[in-house]
Amino acid sequence: MKNIKIIIIVMGLLSVSQGLRAQQQVMFTQYMFNQLAINPAYAGIHNGISTSFLARHQWAGFDGAPRTQTFSIHSPVKYRPIALGAVVIHDEIGLTDQFGAYFSTAYRISFSNRTKLSFGLQASFNQYKVDYSENVYNDPNLASQNISDISPNAGAGLMWHSDKFYLGFSVPQLINYSLNSVGENSTDPDAKLIRHYFVSAGYVFELSRDLKLKPNLLFKWVQGAPFEIDINANFLIKELIWLGISYRSLDSFDALFQIQVTPQFQLGYSYDFLTTTDLSRVNSGSHEIMINYVFNVKRDKIVTPRYF
Repeated sequence: MKNIKIIIIVMGLLSVSQGLRAQQQVMFTQYMFNQLAINPAYAGIHNGISTSFLARHQWAGFDGAPRTQTFSIHSPVKYRPIALGAVVIHDEIGLTDQFGAYFSTAYRISFSNRTKLSFGLQASFNQYKVDYSENVYNDPNLASQNISDISPNAGAGLMWHSDKFYLGFSVPQLINYSLNSVGENSTDPDAKLIRHYFVSAGYVFELSRDLKLKPNLLFKWVQGAPFEIDINANFLIKELIWLGISYRSLDSFDALFQIQVTPQFQLGYSYDFLTTTDLSRVNSGSHEIMINYVFNVKRDKIVTPRYF
């Protein structure tokens, strides 16, 4: 147990000294079913008020492992080419605790080929806390390195999409920001929030009347961290059940399952069953659940399934 606590302390120290790069933007396996957390241009993509709840428990069985909960809501504005959205995120890892609120707006241009181009803007507020008060070394000097800061930020994104494909680019955190420490050292030059870049894409192929294939790609880059890519393939069976598998570079292999309970209600679960790093020795995988519900504010029929 003592060794585990030491590892957690080290994880917390590394997250500060390297600018919290690894967990500044939360990671989801089922990102392809709700991308508002990474791209504000996704707002209003469904015909109705779309709500999603997602909870992720990463590296189950490892004390201090990341736990993330997020709730999002977004909708087009009636009779106008704009959409509004909001995301609330709570993220914990080791000694760090993050709470974020993101507010998005998107302007959508419709084309004659039934595609749309969305331009998204985002304003956000994040509260970061790192508490070294309780540590295995009982070193009071660590307490002076505590971090407690609220940082405003802004983001932007583009998304070109139709019912069968999407292509997006986003920078959800445009402003680099130095976090403040509590105590004598008001600012730690190594504790910074760094700009992130995302590119996402997906397409639905009809293999037969009852079977469709939707591959998805997500590219992630942040200065000072390795380039990452998520490669995913989801199969849709009888317009009802999604079965998928993913590979996340430098991290894991994942399995996904979603079911369209009703035209408005979707449930999803994913399991990161094979960790490709040394953490595989001390955890039993990562679990993620997702609940999606679209409130129909018009008399139009809700399109099902919702591919994206």
